[in-house]
Amino acid sequence: MGATVSCCMSPGGSPKIQRREYELEDYPITTTEDVSEDTGTYLQHISDREVPDELAHESNPSDHPRASTIFLNKSQTDVREKRKSNYLNHMSPGLLTKKYSSCSTIFIDDSTVSQPNLKSTVKCVTLAIYYHIKNRDSNRSVDIFDEKKHPLTREKVPDDYSSVDPEHKLIYRFVRTLFSSAQLTAECAIVTLVYLERLLTYAEMDICPCNWKRIVLGAILLASKVWDDQAVWNVDYCQILKDMTVEDMNEMERHFLELLQFNINVPASVYAKYYFDLRSLADENNLSFPLEPLSNKRAQKLEAISRLCEDMYKEMGKTTMKRSLSVDNLVGVRNTHAVLS
Repeated sequence: MGATVSCCMSPGGSPKIQRREYELEDYPITTTEDVSEDTGTYLQHISDREVPDELAHESNPSDHPRASTIFLNKSQTDVREKRKSNYLNHMSPGLLTKKYSSCSTIFIDDSTVSQPNLKSTVKCVTLAIYYHIKNRDSNRSVDIFDEKKHPLTREKVPDDYSSVDPEHKLIYRFVRTLFSSAQLTAECAIVTLVYLERLLTYAEMDICPCNWKRIVLGAILLASKVWDDQAVWNVDYCQILKDMTVEDMNEMERHFLELLQFNINVPASVYAKYYFDLRSLADENNLSFPLEPLSNKRAQKLEAISRLCEDMYKEMGKTTMKRSLSVDNLVGVRNTHAVLS
C-alpha cells in the first residue's frame, strides 16, 4: 500500500504484547522445582505459558477490530455534557447549517472508507488527539518524546508547557502543516491515529501537553513511510521543522518502533473501524464531512456505473446458477467502478 520502512523490521511478525503481572496469575509457569527428580528436567512449551489472544487483544483496539477505539470512549464524557447543555437550553446545533437534498439539488458525500476527504479526516484525527490529551488518565511519558528535553524549535519552551492542554485548533494547525508540506493523504492520517493508540497501549503511557507534538510527529513519520505511496524521508521532515536534526528524528523513530514492538501491521478491518469511528466522532461534534452538489457529469458517471454493474450482475447470474460466484468477477466489478469514478 505504500513505501517500505527504511529500517530493519518484520511487518508480518506478530506483536509480543507486554502483559501485566496480574493477567498472568491464572497462567503459572512450571519450574524445575515443581518437577520430581525422577522425571528429569522439564521445559514448558511456550504455548502453555502465553495468554490467549482474546485476552492479549482485549485492550488493544489498534490490533483487534472488535475492541472499541480509545479516542471514541474518551470523547463520550464531553459529548454527554454537550447534549445535556443543548437539551437544557433547547438548542439544536448544526441543524440549520446542515445541507439537505431537495427536488432541484442532490447533495452527496464523496468521502468513503477507501478515499476519505483529506481536510475532514485531518480535523477528526486531531479532534481525537485533543480528547486523548484532555481526558487522559495520568501523565506517564517517555523521555524521547518530552519536548523540554528534545525541543522541536530553538524557541524557549514555556515553563508551563507540561500543564496547559493544547486547543484543538493548535493540534490541527500542527498536523495540517505536516500533511500539506509532505503532501500526505487522508489514509495516512487514519493510520497515524492507529499507530498513536497502539503506542499508548503497548508502552502504557499517556499523550499529554509535554509530549503530544513529538508523539504525533513520530506516528506521522512512520505512517507516511509504511502506508503512503510517496515515500517521505526523515530529512524531508527536517526541511519542514528546520530546527530539528536528522539524528534526533532517527532516534525518535527508532524508539517509536521499539515501543510498538515493530508491529506496524494495520489490518483492513482495523482501518475501517477507525474510519467509521472518526465519522461518528465528527457527527457528535458537528464536524460533518462536506456534502457537494451532484453535478451532471457525476450523475452520468453514477448512472453508467449502475447500468454496467446491473448488466454484469445479470450476466453473472446466468453463469452462477450451477456454481458460486468467483472472486475474479467481484474484482472485475470493483476495477470497472474505479475506472469510471
